[in-house]
Amino acid sequence: MSREIIAILRGITPDDAVSVCEALISAGIDRIEVPLNSPEPFDSIGRMVETAGDRAVIGACMVVSPDCNPEVIRATKAAGMLSYPGVFAATECFAALRAGADGLKVFPAGKLGTDGLKALSAVLPRETRIYAVGGVGPGDFAAWHAAGTTGFGIGTGIYTPGLGVAEVTRKAAALVAAWDALHV
Repeated sequence: MSREIIAILRGITPDDAVSVCEALISAGIDRIEVPLNSPEPFDSIGRMVETAGDRAVIGACMVVSPDCNPEVIRATKAAGMLSYPGVFAATECFAALRAGADGLKVFPAGKLGTDGLKALSAVLPRETRIYAVGGVGPGDFAAWHAAGTTGFGIGTGIYTPGLGVAEVTRKAAALVAAWDALHV
């Protein structure tokens, strides 16, 4: 089962990329993004795709962008990739959807809160895929899901530079368990 959890591996290095990628996939997370402000991001992405591209959606297949830039969304879609732009307000959400976004990365979700997301979800098209990113963890997945979230983007809650594979695995397992509890 593919879970709507995107692991955002900010700061990962090429040397750690494959082992962390394998740990995530083994735990049940098969959507992996490497932010471009990471050290040698294209090398990390390339190594992950070479090792696990047939088992996961990795940064070479999707762009999880920090803002709502219609030009970036259109270029992403023209390249045949999935687009998840960062949004916070209704204006940004609708601009992203009009440009062709596959889903919306609501960031920082923790600042918007579940009440804010519920209000925002009420005006968006019903089929909109919404990912809460920033300030969200497994302990509050149920509340965010009830507010209208489709999935989650998890950064520091799953990986920080230098974090060992065992700890990444533990964190990933907790996220997967919380996700699965919502979808029993």
